[in-house]
Amino acid sequence: MQSTLALEAAGLGKRYGRRWALRNLKLEVGQGERLALLGPNGAGKSTVLRLASTLARPTHGKLTILGHDPVQNPRDVRRRIGVVAHRPYLYDDLTGRENLAFYARLYSVPNAEQSYGPLLITAGLEHASDAFVRTYSRGMQQRLALVRALLHRPDVLLLDEPETGLDQDALDLLERIVSDGGGEHTVIFSTHNLQLALRLSNRVVVLSAGGLVMDAPTALLDETQLRAEYSRLAGVSR
Repeated sequence: MQSTLALEAAGLGKRYGRRWALRNLKLEVGQGERLALLGPNGAGKSTVLRLASTLARPTHGKLTILGHDPVQNPRDVRRRIGVVAHRPYLYDDLTGRENLAFYARLYSVPNAEQSYGPLLITAGLEHASDAFVRTYSRGMQQRLALVRALLHRPDVLLLDEPETGLDQDALDLLERIVSDGGGEHTVIFSTHNLQLALRLSNRVVVLSAGGLVMDAPTALLDETQLRAEYSRLAGVSR
């Protein structure tokens, strides 16, 4: 019996007004894969992640996350995903620990402090856990956002340009989370950093003008090849 795909898109499209952000996307992502979404600004990377994370609705086509339709069953999808976007989705006037306790209640995480305590240590935030989030640096906020996204042990991690604005500690944490997953969760992340894509993914997809123009395993690519293909297919000089 074939296992359920982590993500399946068929004929997926999203339009904002008259502009198509995504056109007729066909994409399958197996459980345990680490997929990098590449492409210039406006290519459709963030749109794919917004649709998968229930933050937007498709204009047409089919999308399922672990067999669930994000439009018809958003709560079922949200229980299974962790999301890190440009906004950290943290409350400035709560402490780091209070933010995690709040999200733990939302996700009905049992023994919450036992769950997030080790994650705070891993993120290097234990010393700052009782400080208000508004006092955190951008890198510290992103590290806490990564902890928040992992708190309920999601099956799928959706990361939208997660390296943007990170300090080195946060970048190291991101790489450990993605690389050390060991198949425990599927990771789908967008990035402009081709080196990062090759390091952290086992498959790269290139989008251009809302369409898929390349889909290849990273094992068959080196940086020179990827840069050349990316430039040719996406029309971007790297």
